Amino acid sequence: MNAKTEKLLSTLRLQPVVPVIIIDDLKSAVPLARALVAGGLKALEITLRTAAGLDAIKAIAEEVEGGVVGAGTVLDARQWDLAVKAGSKFIVSPGAGTSVLDAADQSDIPLLPGTATATEVMQVRDRGYTVMKFFPAEQAGGAPYVNALASPLAGIQFCPTGGISLKNAMDYLSLSNVVCVGGSWVAPKAMVAAGDWAGITKLAAEAAALRG
Repeated sequence: MNAKTEKLLSTLRLQPVVPVIIIDDLKSAVPLARALVAGGLKALEITLRTAAGLDAIKAIAEEVEGGVVGAGTVLDARQWDLAVKAGSKFIVSPGAGTSVLDAADQSDIPLLPGTATATEVMQVRDRGYTVMKFFPAEQAGGAPYVNALASPLAGIQFCPTGGISLKNAMDYLSLSNVVCVGGSWVAPKAMVAAGDWAGITKLAAEAAALRG
């Protein structure tokens, strides 16, 4: 196992659920991150789906003690560089495009590349990866599909993301080839907009208590 894989696994193993966060208002980034960390979810994926994403990563990296912030929805080398400069400790991509994989090869920051089929898993495996995102999890076949990959693709571990909630998280976490899951349910938009940080800490604590 190479150093970047070990670094990535040490982050993913901090908790059973990695929050997948879309920041619309930069002002909410730090209090939201603090609320999640207080509930036991230290590794935080901030997606680059909004204009506030990079600034949110920077603010959290600088101001949230105990948080390990990463960038999600990274699609190319330019976004990779911006995310790393903002303070990302890990990078997550919905797929495994050549641009992102090449950027990862030149960086000390670990990548969690996205896969959705056995062929994609094998292609990413050929690039040296043994830990991958499975996305979009529910739409791509759900827990039964991930479980079916365990025997023919032994040694590959997944972080399924997409359509996962408190209700079905254990379907994935109980699988031998799942290290954690990604989910947005721990930071509902309505609660973030209302500044209900105590409520979000409670949701985070529920998620942090899940175990396979």
